[in-house]
Amino acid sequence: MPFAHGGPVGGGLIRSSAEDFQVEEVLGFSPDGEGEHVLIQLRKRDTNTVWLSRQLAKFADVPARDVSYAGLKDRHAVTTQWFSVRLAGRPEPDWEAFNSELVEVLVHERHRRKLKPGALQGNRFRLLVRGIEADTGLLEQRLRQLRELGFPNYFGTQRFGHDYGNLAQADLFFSGKSGRIDRKLRGLLISAVRSQLFNQVLAERIRRQDWDRILPGERASLDGSRSSFSVEEIDEEIGRRCREMDIHPSGPLWGRGRLPVEGEVLALEEQVLAPFGEWRNSLEHVGLEQDRRTLRIGVDDLRWEFSEAGVLALTFFLPAGSYATMLLRELLRVSEPAVGRSGAPPR
Repeated sequence: MPFAHGGPVGGGLIRSSAEDFQVEEVLGFSPDGEGEHVLIQLRKRDTNTVWLSRQLAKFADVPARDVSYAGLKDRHAVTTQWFSVRLAGRPEPDWEAFNSELVEVLVHERHRRKLKPGALQGNRFRLLVRGIEADTGLLEQRLRQLRELGFPNYFGTQRFGHDYGNLAQADLFFSGKSGRIDRKLRGLLISAVRSQLFNQVLAERIRRQDWDRILPGERASLDGSRSSFSVEEIDEEIGRRCREMDIHPSGPLWGRGRLPVEGEVLALEEQVLAPFGEWRNSLEHVGLEQDRRTLRIGVDDLRWEFSEAGVLALTFFLPAGSYATMLLRELLRVSEPAVGRSGAPPR
């Protein structure tokens, strides 16, 4: 994945402790106050999302399928996250009794609908990078650049598993050689392939240095929205809106149907994705439809301070589906302590 802003300006260490990587989900709506579901806001530390959802199901005495969440959150972090629990015809438990050393119940309110994947506005981050090895002036210059120009909206490497192993597993699944796998793993493998195809297109746009410009035939995405529109000609208004981060170029999330782009953009995406015919056919076969994802993401409310010598504190907001680690890679070469990342439940 090529860099958009010239590569990192130094190095540092993240996740020295769970408290160094804090994430708060922002739903963008409030619980209804009635209904058969309960929306629960939990603060968790060093805890895996999937494991925690199973513990909620056991605690509420409901099937695991009746507990849902908007998105997976890092285990080695302090994260504030929402879950929904379907309690149709069941008594509501004492949620405060679910508190532990690792988990705290913050809010529980009735709601009429199940919380679905991606059903949130975004995430608010507070990150500490320790052991900074970088020129402070260059670091602040790059931070101002990111605040003004945004960063590439790559899918993060965590989407692909260790050494991109999810893509190898996906090949086995698509060829019928993987044996029986559960629904969640199936979805993970399909998502990894779709994400990699998007990353291929974004990488080529960065190499061409037009990842942040609207081209003729583009499908332009509205900032902060899933809405988009076709651009046949580039006029002054389109150029201004793109410079002001009101609209962004987009890339393909592969599925059935024709690419909703024309001209130069269509030729580019077809050329980049030509070697991946088997993946494209497989994504169509499992029933996905063509969709788009913005190539560029803006960083809302990006602030920083050097809280102590060699420690950079960052706070910012990103819309749902964007990765803080992809912002960091444009800034610094970051490493993590050698601790487990298996996603196993806490001991």
